[in-house]
Amino acid sequence: MDFEKYCRENCVERKGTGTLKWDSLEEIFGDADLLPMWVADMEIRCPQSVIDAMTKRVQHGVFGYGKVEDSYYEAFFAWQKKHHNMDIAKENVRFATGVVGSLYAAVRAYTKEEESVITCSPVYYPFYDAVLNSGRKLVTVELDNNDGYYTLDYDKFEKEIAENDVKLFILCSPHNPVCRVWTEEELVKMFDICRKHGVLVVSDEIHQDFVFGDNKFVSSSNLKDGAYKDMLILLNSGSKTFNLAGLIHSHVIIYDEKLMETYDKYIQSIGSPEANVMGLVGMEAAYRGGEEWFEGVKALICHNYDYMKGEFAKALPKIVVTPLEGTYLSWIDLRAYIDGTKVEEFVQKKCRLACDVGEWFSYTGHGFIRINLATDTKYIRAAVESLIKNLKELNGLD
Repeated sequence: MDFEKYCRENCVERKGTGTLKWDSLEEIFGDADLLPMWVADMEIRCPQSVIDAMTKRVQHGVFGYGKVEDSYYEAFFAWQKKHHNMDIAKENVRFATGVVGSLYAAVRAYTKEEESVITCSPVYYPFYDAVLNSGRKLVTVELDNNDGYYTLDYDKFEKEIAENDVKLFILCSPHNPVCRVWTEEELVKMFDICRKHGVLVVSDEIHQDFVFGDNKFVSSSNLKDGAYKDMLILLNSGSKTFNLAGLIHSHVIIYDEKLMETYDKYIQSIGSPEANVMGLVGMEAAYRGGEEWFEGVKALICHNYDYMKGEFAKALPKIVVTPLEGTYLSWIDLRAYIDGTKVEEFVQKKCRLACDVGEWFSYTGHGFIRINLATDTKYIRAAVESLIKNLKELNGLD
């Protein structure tokens, strides 16, 4: 694949288009003149099928109240069945404005104030916000870092659950930011511990389609032939898969009737809106016509990862780049070359990069950065070259 040609034809300039990634740098990082390598959002035009479908809908000219057509369910269910062997029925699905909002809803629907909610860190930082901003007690268990490969200590996990009387576990699968695609065996161990202690599980599976190499994503709904469906609230969306986050559209999948009743009761209490019309149109078109586009994006992500890892290995071999099992976000340990507490300032002031820094994901995260790989290779190249140049200067290396 000619990746330079691919980027020329598919990557677009986003600065000045009202985008969070490029146009909020001053507000978030205090400097508008940085190269944004943060937030899980792409520079790649979305599938043509989406553009065509939304253009047609816009040209209709009326944007009144909508409904979810059978064709949407058919497209969504077909994608999930083909790619993940998931069986879903209409009655299992509710719509939401995003996975983060659904995290808040789940925490508030299934726990009471001051009750404990557990997650495994480092993890996507809105997990913490959903718990703390809801007045719940946050319990974290640190994943074990084995030279960049992360695993869960099940004894520690169970100990924290038992000692804190945990009611809810928020699972990230695949796990952002440490790139793990949990194996079926690992997931079963987590769920068995939760079952033993009466803990419900919210499974954020938004990165389900970004799995690389020989790794295989297994949805929590499929574990042991669906044995844990009665304790599961599953969250997903095509927003990451097809770069459609701005459509504000996601799914909440609940198989158990009582759990669904509880969820519905909470949503009714806050008057949450139904699915938005353009989100339905765009997402259905993506599920129907976006597969070839998606394969191209995955190829670019692999290319960017291989380039970055190769350049670091040659120039600064002690940098630890976490193996990319899943997601399109690379987790990078710079501590061999810089004091971890100085990384944020160094990356911004010297390297001129806007990255998600490790302490956003964990109190032990100092020294790490997260870089978005789903972008034009020229930006990956610029970021890597800047990191290498400035780290070499800092360490007096040629």
